[in-house]
Order: sequence, then C-alpha cells, then structure tokens
Amino acid sequence: MELAFERRGAGAPLILIHGIGHHWQAWLPVLDRLAAAHDVIAIDLPGFGVSPGLPDGTPYTAESLADAVESFCALMGVCEPHVAGNSLGGYIALELASRGVVRTAAALSPAGFWSRPELVWCQTALRALRSTARSLPYEQAARAAENPLGRAMSAGLLVAHPSRLTPTALMAATQALAGAAGFDETLESFTNLMPPAPPKTPITIAWGEHDRLLPRWQAVRAAKWSGQRVKLLKGCGHLPMSDDPGLVARVILESC
Repeated sequence: MELAFERRGAGAPLILIHGIGHHWQAWLPVLDRLAAAHDVIAIDLPGFGVSPGLPDGTPYTAESLADAVESFCALMGVCEPHVAGNSLGGYIALELASRGVVRTAAALSPAGFWSRPELVWCQTALRALRSTARSLPYEQAARAAENPLGRAMSAGLLVAHPSRLTPTALMAATQALAGAAGFDETLESFTNLMPPAPPKTPITIAWGEHDRLLPRWQAVRAAKWSGQRVKLLKGCGHLPMSDDPGLVARVILESC
C-alpha cells in the first residue's frame, strides 16, 4: 500500500508510526537524531496526514492499519525493519513484533492497556479534541497557537510542556486532526482493542510520566503483558517526542 512518508538518514531501516489523528510530522523533534544512525521512514497511516484511506470495505482497526504498514514495507523493499510508534502507533509496533515481521519494536505510551473506564475517558477526550479542531476557525486557532495560554489549553492534555511546541507545529497537528478521514472509525474500534499476542521479537515499552490521556499506571499492565520493566519517560506527556526529544531518541536508539 502506498503511504505518504518522510525518509532521512542511512543505516538499518527504522519505521516511525504516529498516533490517532496525527501525522508523520509528530516525529520531527527526533527525526534527525534518529537519522544519524538509521534509514528513518516516518509514515502517515492510511486515512491520516496526506495518505490515502484504506481500500473500500476495509475497516479501520489497529490490525488493518498494521497490515497497511506491513504492506508498505514490502512495497518499499524494507525487510524486517526496526519500528517505533506512539499511542496507536505504539500498539501497531507491538502488533508487528507479535507477527515477527520487525527486528525490534519500541512503543511509547501504547494504546490497548486500558481499563474500561480509562478507555471511555480516552475516547471522550479524543472526540472533544477532534470536535474543537474541526469547529474552531483557522484564524482563531492560529491566535491561540501564538499565545502561551492558548497553547496550554490546546495541547495540555497531550504534552507536559506546551511551551516547547512551536505555533507552526501545533497548527499543523490541529489541521491533521481535523482532516483525518480515518479518525472516527479507528477511534470507535478502540472499544474492542485488546493487547496483541506475545511478541516474537525484542520490544521496549516506555511511558510518559505525565501522560494525561493514557495515564502511566497503564504501564503496569503493559509490564505484566510483556514480562519486562517499562521505562518511565520523566517529564514527558503522551507525546514525549515534543517534551524531551533527546530522551525519546535515546530510548528508541537503545532499543534498536
């Protein structure tokens, strides 16, 4: 399947997978750090960013999106890459490790380790963010992005340090969320999302210390599932790439 992507660097291939409603630019804060050691390919999932949607009749689920990533790698001639993902992308990274089609997988605050109330909170919060992104006039959103308080109100649920987000990055993320054709169906599919099968390849799971969307106690369940300790990303929220690019890059590079 053809997907939009950004490719930088040289070395062993590393696929980067964003979360629901986001786009490949989520990885910009860490991209060059990772590209110093790897052939990095940051993708837009089907129905997100500027990638085309899934074929007609194909449901939007974490598994079907993982199928699309696997097909994309085959199309690109990338065999057994390293993979890293955040949120939904973290789940997809673990799913690919469960299939044994990647060399290693790093998952940052992966989806799927919630309790039922935590799932409802996640879906409710994301629907509210999506509604705001779609209803707020562009000029008003731009003014909010330029204002420190506006950035905190817009992004405080997802990052621990909104001040580290540039207005340009925040506006781009807002537009990606508003325009994501696959968002609603993918979010609805979370209702039936369970942790993937046990991994067949090495994995690393890391969790933002101040994750407000998928609170860090979900890491305990992820640790029980994986049978290994989950790394804590100190000072980071749900999108740790923006909060501490150096820390996130180190965690991913150490996992490869």
